[in-house]
Amino acid sequence: MSFIKEFKEFALKGNAVDMAVGIIIGAAFGKIVNSLVNDVIMPPIGMLLGGVDFSDLSITLKNATGTKEAVTINYGLFLNTIINFTIIALTIFIVIKAINTIKRRKKEVPTSKHCPECQMEIPINAQRCGHCTTKVET
Repeated sequence: MSFIKEFKEFALKGNAVDMAVGIIIGAAFGKIVNSLVNDVIMPPIGMLLGGVDFSDLSITLKNATGTKEAVTINYGLFLNTIINFTIIALTIFIVIKAINTIKRRKKEVPTSKHCPECQMEIPINAQRCGHCTTKVET
C-alpha cells in the first residue's frame, strides 16, 4: 500500500476526524474557561479578599536590575490555572456522567431467550423451541 493511500485512509477515518474536532472544541472550551476564571470568578473572590488581583500575586526572588527582569514565583497565576483545571475536570465529569446515564437508559431489549428444556437460544417471541419443539412461555 502506498504512503499517500495509507495517509488518505488514516486522515479520512471517522476516529481521526472525531479526534480533530474534539481537539478544536477542547481548545475553544479552554479559552472559555480561562475567561470564566479570570473575568468572572476571580474578581469577586479578589474583592472578598480585600481587592486582591490573583494574577498579580507573586514572590520576588531577585529584583529587576538594568536590562534584566525581576525573578519571581507567580503563585497567583498558578492558582488561576488550578481553578481552570478544576472547572474543566468538573465539566468533563458532568458530561461523561450524563452520557453514561443516557447509555444505561438505552439498554438493549433482549431479542432471544433460552429454551427451558434444551437450553438452545430461540427468538424472544417464540412459542415453541425450534430445536426440541418444547412449548415455551412468552
